Amino acid sequence: MIFEAVHFNIIAPVHPHVARADGAHLIINPRHPVEDRTQLTREQAVELVKLTMVAGEAMKTVLTRHGVDIGRINYQDNGNWRHELHVHLYGRARSAKGQPWGHFLSFPPTREAFMAERGDLAPLNAEDVAALGAEIGRLLATEKYRTF
Repeated sequence: MIFEAVHFNIIAPVHPHVARADGAHLIINPRHPVEDRTQLTREQAVELVKLTMVAGEAMKTVLTRHGVDIGRINYQDNGNWRHELHVHLYGRARSAKGQPWGHFLSFPPTREAFMAERGDLAPLNAEDVAALGAEIGRLLATEKYRTF
């Protein structure tokens, strides 16, 4: 677990879709499952948008400091393999090998195919996770996000 908010939590998956060196992968999950964004309350929707912004900003800052040359973050609502709302943050490193910079992300069509083909991608390490949690906390205390 990287961060827990009122309605959502942010995790670094054990089996990331994007390897750490290629930019890394975070997931924002609702604490109580919902099918999609249309079922969120106003408070939940605001928190989700704020957390996607903060987590993306933290990824760029922390991972760049940790030697991953993040060029951008791709944000995706998913729910195809797990039929409930969750948002993936895919870091895109300029030096990426498996998911090359400038190319669209490419994934096998099913969870089973993904695990068979790419289930061994390197996840974030404990130092990355701790630094991301600290940076998210720091960002949420800034004027930009405190009154969001």
